[in-house]
Amino acid sequence: QVQLVESGGGLVQAGGSLRLSCAASGTRFTLNVMRWFRQAPGKQRELVASVASGGGTNYANSAKGRFTISNGNAQNTVYLQMNSLKPEDTAVYYCNTDLFGKYYWGQGTQVTVSS
Repeated sequence: QVQLVESGGGLVQAGGSLRLSCAASGTRFTLNVMRWFRQAPGKQRELVASVASGGGTNYANSAKGRFTISNGNAQNTVYLQMNSLKPEDTAVYYCNTDLFGKYYWGQGTQVTVSS
């Protein structure tokens, strides 16, 4: 059973930055891919970015050029550096991964960007 714990959310003014962290525990295996999703009120959960254990990354169009996802030095940790934040980035951000065909989610961390 993989557990994911996110941290780093908060309230920031438009144009500001936040760094989200996610740490996975409960497995000795290196997770192949770790992802960040977000869900704004009244909207569907959407993929923001993903990073493979080898470092390959993918971004949603809304995140390109502003957000950077990276693997941490510790096994099964991931960061999401968010710059030039906009009010429309306001959402609960969730860490996600999968192992042996089962998907796991963190509890989410709130990001609120004020205008």
